[in-house]
Amino acid sequence: MRTALFLLALTISLASCSEYQRVLKNEEVKPKYELAQRLYEEGDYKRSNRLFEQIAPKYVGKPQGERVMFFLSDTYFQTKNYSMAGYQFERFVKSYPQSDKAARASFLGAKCYFMLSPEHTLDQTDTDKALSKLQTFINLYPESEYFKEANQMASELTTKKERKAYSIAKQFNKLGEFDLSFLVPAISAFDNFLTDYPGSIYTEEAMYYKFESATMYGMNSANWLKEARFGEAKKAYDRLMKQYPETKFTKKANNLLEKIEKELQDVPAKEAK
Repeated sequence: MRTALFLLALTISLASCSEYQRVLKNEEVKPKYELAQRLYEEGDYKRSNRLFEQIAPKYVGKPQGERVMFFLSDTYFQTKNYSMAGYQFERFVKSYPQSDKAARASFLGAKCYFMLSPEHTLDQTDTDKALSKLQTFINLYPESEYFKEANQMASELTTKKERKAYSIAKQFNKLGEFDLSFLVPAISAFDNFLTDYPGSIYTEEAMYYKFESATMYGMNSANWLKEARFGEAKKAYDRLMKQYPETKFTKKANNLLEKIEKELQDVPAKEAK
């Protein structure tokens, strides 16, 4: 019985392959369209894609053109060719803005760039594209069934960008331990981070390490510059303690503050001016 079923399945598979190859080589458009649609509905996106690629130019401006372009875009998506899928979905939305598939195409186009978004340590161009596309979708289709998922993806990507910005600032801070020239860009990077991402999960860390960077900068300054630079460091300390009165960095921050006060006492009044 099992052998018979296997042979039947093999026969059907071979017949399908034979039909596919015959239609693929055929110049007629209609058989390609019908088989491409059938394969799509069966979930055979790879072979469906190849047929839709062949016939898509033939259907431009025709009633079936909208359907063909959407299926072509989706077969790229289903086969994980996200770069091509994103491009094709974007074309679809531009070509058929009033289509009942426009919302889904807009969402899937944004999702393509979401899938292409790399680790936070790498270039975030695709992350920026994904955020832009997701925001457009969210603005245009607030009632869509994909609205919640779009917001979740946007939140995940924003956190990734926050992590990258924080990591860059933290790296400057770390390098500043060995090369003082990195302390100024560290302070600027933390300032930019705190401005750009005010509600970030990394805010507490960023505020502390800005204070640490500013303190190190003051410690390694000429005496006549220390008062002003330590003044900026103390402002950073005050902001940290005001926003996070029970911060996990309390002990470390207070130790640094003590060093600042001691250093200021040791600076001759004449040189501090």
